[in-house]
Amino acid sequence: MSPSPPTLGVILAGGLSRRMGGNDKALLTLGERTLAEHVAERLAPQCASVIVNANREFSRFEEMYLPVAPDSIDGHPGPLAGILAGLDWCAAHRPDLGWAVSVPADTPFIPTDLVRRLHQACGESGKPTACAASASQAHFAIGLWPVSLRHDLRQALVHDGVRSIREWLGRHGYAETSWPAEPWDPFFNINTPEDLDRARALTRQESLE
Repeated sequence: MSPSPPTLGVILAGGLSRRMGGNDKALLTLGERTLAEHVAERLAPQCASVIVNANREFSRFEEMYLPVAPDSIDGHPGPLAGILAGLDWCAAHRPDLGWAVSVPADTPFIPTDLVRRLHQACGESGKPTACAASASQAHFAIGLWPVSLRHDLRQALVHDGVRSIREWLGRHGYAETSWPAEPWDPFFNINTPEDLDRARALTRQESLE
């Protein structure tokens, strides 16, 4: 099997974490590392470079030693703005890379074959983009994006008012590639304190196996 094209990893940490009472989800701890560090640890071996999309107090991520790219659109318009920030950063700083993969900072169990399989899905389907799925559910924020679509995405966000990743993907077509959700869902995301407790239990279970 041929290797995947070199790809930028974008950790999406620009949200407001409302369901966590405003606490920064990316910096919540799971074991000895933050959620963002867990994502970076799994994503970095799959990518040519990794950055963080964040919108306040960039010094929070100093210990990760990763570039931080803020949204270029005001008002916290959602994960599409974070994806755009990643694509723009890639074009400006890593023009040798034609692809970016986005992963929310609150999904600490992402699979280690994520990037390869997303590229495979694009190649086999002929679609320009791809997203992950599990348990018959698509995870649109966990996706593969060609950097060449950044101008179209900016148009959609700024002029068309698009906020839904699914809506934007529908304009271009996308492939899905699915992972099993057992013994646990690799795309389990942490939105509430109860979710964090469950993730800590899963981490203890994983360490025993």
